[in-house]
Amino acid sequence: MLRGHRQAARLTLEQLAESSGVSVRTLSDVERGRSKGPQHRTVLALADALSLAAPDRQRLVDLARDGRLRDHWARPSGLCALPPAVADFTGRAAELTWIDDFARAAGSPGSAAAGLVTGSAGSGKTTLVIRAAHALRPAFGDGVLFLDLLGMSARPRPAADALGLLLGGLGVTDRQAPAGVRERASLYRSLLQERRILVVLDNAASEEQIRPLLAAGGASRVLVTSRRLLAGLEGVRRLVLGPLHMPEAAELLTGIVGERSATDGREALVRLAHLCGGLPLALRIIGNRLASRPDWSATELAARLSDEERRLAQFTAGDLKIANAFGMSYEQLGTAARRVFRRLAAVPGQDFDAALAAVAGAVELAAAWDALDELVDLGLLQDVALGRYRFHDLVRLFARDRLRAEETEAERAALTARVRSWLLRMATTAGRWFEPAFGPPDRPDADLAVLSGAQDAERWLRANLENWLGALRQADACGEHAAVLDCAEAMHWFSDRWVHAPHWREVFTLGACAAAALGDPVQQATQVNYLAWVHGIPLNDPEGALRHATRALSIATRSDATAQIAWAHNYTAIALRRLDRFDEAVDAATRAADLFESLGDADAHMACVSSIGHCLREAGRPAEAVERYREALALADDEDSGVTPGIAAYLRPHYLADLGACLGRLGIRDEAIAALTEATALMEAYDANYLHGRALEALAALLAQEGRTRDSRRTYGRAADAYESVGDVEALRRCRRLATGVG
Repeated sequence: MLRGHRQAARLTLEQLAESSGVSVRTLSDVERGRSKGPQHRTVLALADALSLAAPDRQRLVDLARDGRLRDHWARPSGLCALPPAVADFTGRAAELTWIDDFARAAGSPGSAAAGLVTGSAGSGKTTLVIRAAHALRPAFGDGVLFLDLLGMSARPRPAADALGLLLGGLGVTDRQAPAGVRERASLYRSLLQERRILVVLDNAASEEQIRPLLAAGGASRVLVTSRRLLAGLEGVRRLVLGPLHMPEAAELLTGIVGERSATDGREALVRLAHLCGGLPLALRIIGNRLASRPDWSATELAARLSDEERRLAQFTAGDLKIANAFGMSYEQLGTAARRVFRRLAAVPGQDFDAALAAVAGAVELAAAWDALDELVDLGLLQDVALGRYRFHDLVRLFARDRLRAEETEAERAALTARVRSWLLRMATTAGRWFEPAFGPPDRPDADLAVLSGAQDAERWLRANLENWLGALRQADACGEHAAVLDCAEAMHWFSDRWVHAPHWREVFTLGACAAAALGDPVQQATQVNYLAWVHGIPLNDPEGALRHATRALSIATRSDATAQIAWAHNYTAIALRRLDRFDEAVDAATRAADLFESLGDADAHMACVSSIGHCLREAGRPAEAVERYREALALADDEDSGVTPGIAAYLRPHYLADLGACLGRLGIRDEAIAALTEATALMEAYDANYLHGRALEALAALLAQEGRTRDSRRTYGRAADAYESVGDVEALRRCRRLATGVG
């Protein structure tokens, strides 16, 4: 529709962009169907620019609204996405009514903001709340979030990590999320209070884990499941989930086996339901086994479970109370699938892919895929998004039990070492893709072939974080200090691409400890300098950054490690600048720049020259800062300066942007506009980030001061696009208003 109206008005994309303040890229995305639900303000700006009559205008607005709704309800499985509901859900009418009443009471005086569903393993807590959440979606117009808190794992998800994921689901980027639990919880609660959202927190471990994740009134609701009663939680509504009543249990089993129910007979299925004790997970496993084995009858299967003493032991053995049901499925697996299944218990993280399954099972990749398909078919694995798999907590315990029972201690030790070694090798190689001195491996083997480029390497590191970080912890505990140090060092350059991830402090702490254990003070100083970076940038803790930089300086000085002395001065400068100790910051950055120059490290010297400029700019000395930015630019432009060309190309637009901003403060607008125009054009070659948005916003402001209103609005629109791509909602809204001439 947009293309038709534009062509009818005889406008090019550029002309419509200029008259509406909407970027060419956004217009192109809408016309090509890539953006099916543009924002309301954008649509109104387009309608005004096209001078649409009221009916056409309303139709355009309605289509955009419908697109946004489709995108909202049909978004792919990803961060905090609600898993699909099972098609054959049966019973639980009273419990569903309880959840419906609890959720729809949102905003009523005296109503609880949190509901807690507790029950034993296998009682169907997760299945119930997912079913209820799907039914409640229309009542929660701002969305439904789902998060597994990993309560039954060896390492339940910390509240800080859970809040980070939930904030991500609410549109808060890693950069915007505060570091502390209290601060994250405060932001999370304020966002919930402004919206109508249902948050489902599955598999909670403790009151301590849950308290920061609860809503504080408003229209949003939090629904929690746990095996534990969590009696210490205050102000929550509670529902205890017991076994299904026998008619419902038999109905569930009938639905699972499908057409076979007519052959097996109602009586045999009721008998099986009784033998399963009405536990939904046990019923599902037994039903899947029947459905996948046409030559077995329900009567024969019931006979195998008829020994009451054996059955009770199998269903009530603590965490393995339904181990017999898992065991019956396990017996149906082929030899290779059994081996893969039990050995997957050695994977340190919560999920994995076929490549890691092949390593654990010591099989070819094709065989691993076959085994995973068989395990999913029998309900022993969950098939999650993007080709990844995970165990249910109880199934993981069962797999571990089978591993201990069927393989020797030596075999288990070799398995753990093999998985750990592979994960660390993959992580180290992936991290080095981003380091100029390394890049791709010279002769990659079959495993490393999946890391065919930087994009693949980054995707692998992010998807397998829990696995390679778990392997790093294991290696540290086993005294494999060289492997720990190699992996930590390989993450240095990659950490710049995932600045606000919460694990860098642990990674570089392990690296520093490994270097100390190896008696390598130079590497120890290096890793401690990385910790200074972690505290100074991602954690926004300048005091901590200064403390680590001082420690790194001490270690480096004792070992005469000049490069690390220089880096320690650099991180000291960053910390002092953030502490508003500008003169000291300038001195530290100058010492760092001089040392790097004496070492012949042109890349670091150039970066420190720019850092001096930052210190001078924030100290209110823009004229002096301009000279430093010009010096950094000259180094980047000089082919004989020794600066690595790739680094020069990447940093040059940032130096131009810094120069332009300072010139603007000095009132030298023509030169400032020229510098920022060149900077933003160069930045287009790289992925959009907040620095790109900031440069565009600065350029737009200068254009407005020059009276170039149309150019200014168009540039504000580009800035809004850049901020939108990194999830900076506040900056997006600000620039969008200015792009349309509002505010």
